[in-house]
Amino acid sequence: MNDQDAILRTGFAIFSAITSFAFVFFGVSVITGEYPSQWMSAVAYVAGGYGLANIYILSWAWRNKADWPMLANKFFALCFFGVLVVDAISQGINNLTQVLVLLGLACVLVINWFAIKKLCQQDKT
Repeated sequence: MNDQDAILRTGFAIFSAITSFAFVFFGVSVITGEYPSQWMSAVAYVAGGYGLANIYILSWAWRNKADWPMLANKFFALCFFGVLVVDAISQGINNLTQVLVLLGLACVLVINWFAIKKLCQQDKT
């Protein structure tokens, strides 16, 4: 293992932790806000749940180097993204901004999965 690989792995892990805390912060902010709509409450619970699950999976991958965190992260990310896509389709996609937000979220979820994959494979090479 070289230094570049360790820096890349650590950078991805830090990015994943920051985005996970951002999802939790978003969820708590919406839920504790003044009268959130039913739709926003549902999105907030899903986002907060994904953030908490990703933090747990990230810490497990960092400590134990097992293979299951990659599958668990993929499962939670697909559920989270699926709920948002189905909701966007049911509400009607009105403009390009909604599509760009979904694509940006997909990129964040893929980077989070890649971070966990790098952590799980660090001692196997």
